[in-house]
Amino acid sequence: MLFRIKLINPTRLVASVSAIALTASLAACGGAQAPDNNNTANSGDSGASSGASSNNAGSDKLALKQDVALVGAGASFPAPLYQRWFQDLNSKYPKVQINYQSVGSGAGVEQFTAGTVDFGASDTAMKDEEIAKVGDDKGGVLLLPMTAGSIVLAYNLPDVQGELKLPRQVYTDILLGNIKKWNDPKIAAANADLKLPDQNITVVHRSDGSGTTGVFTKHLSAISPDWKTKVGEGKTVQWATGVGAKGNEGVTAQIQQTPGSIGYVEYGYAKNNNLKFASLENKAGKFVAPNDQSASKTLEAVELPENFRAFITDPEGDEAYPIVTYTWIMAHKKYSDPEKAKAIEGMIEYGLTEGQKVSSELGYVPLPKAVAEKVAAAADQISPDYKISVSQ
Repeated sequence: MLFRIKLINPTRLVASVSAIALTASLAACGGAQAPDNNNTANSGDSGASSGASSNNAGSDKLALKQDVALVGAGASFPAPLYQRWFQDLNSKYPKVQINYQSVGSGAGVEQFTAGTVDFGASDTAMKDEEIAKVGDDKGGVLLLPMTAGSIVLAYNLPDVQGELKLPRQVYTDILLGNIKKWNDPKIAAANADLKLPDQNITVVHRSDGSGTTGVFTKHLSAISPDWKTKVGEGKTVQWATGVGAKGNEGVTAQIQQTPGSIGYVEYGYAKNNNLKFASLENKAGKFVAPNDQSASKTLEAVELPENFRAFITDPEGDEAYPIVTYTWIMAHKKYSDPEKAKAIEGMIEYGLTEGQKVSSELGYVPLPKAVAEKVAAAADQISPDYKISVSQ
């Protein structure tokens, strides 16, 4: 079994394709089958296992009787962060091996609902009708926000130096295909200090069922009646213009390869691959660049309900970046295998504690302390044999 996430971060993570594998035998552990077992990893690859023995000394809170293999699938938005968490968790607790497939939020919800994975991940919280399909007889559903991040409009204009500002109506019109050239007067009016080229704009969008698309189009529908009428919102939509690519990984690569392109990706992908991204006009009429601070300001304006399903469509505040989302892990309330239940809780606890410490490094926003505590309390019902602690 592989722990595989296709990534293109050349510096912090893994170049272009597959991440280091965390190998395990699902058949021996009685776990779910991985969605895709076509690729294999060289058993000599070190990564998580190489440091396991030294790091495991004294790490006995997650005391498992046997190896436990967890299979997860879903959102590409948090995939680089989950990769880091799961590798580090395996180093600390070598009996826990996690295979996470970056297949998009839509496929993640489908596979979690079908019971072919132990946990799913999505950038949009499951709807009532989706939750109803996973009844209590199937373990039920917990929606657990684990991190947050911004969605940026990244672009490929090598000769344009300086901050590109995009008003709300302008970036909506670009995505609708109404603005076709980079030197269009509407773009130029907001960027008098930039020399914009007489070059066609190529829009790059997701081709797969995507929570990132769901969040992005929900925002566009909130700020533009024209968008809401012509395109609307959802994990998949009928785009007015542009070319499609699979995953945040694919959109990032397509932008890199296409001069004159613009597309929406998670901030961490843009940051770690040195893509340029625009400052966007927010609800207060201010142009705000995506970064940890502006995303945190956005989260401050949102109070999570008891079911953790909060959608940030058009945040208030002068300093708030306009497109920020939580991203959720979908877990069952109960697991038939008590060892697997303990491992799931250990995974959640690690993400809420040590995992938050590396969030900013990879371009994500650490959860507010109060949110982490609420998530921990909700997840603590999974196993009666494990107690999640997020106090520092």
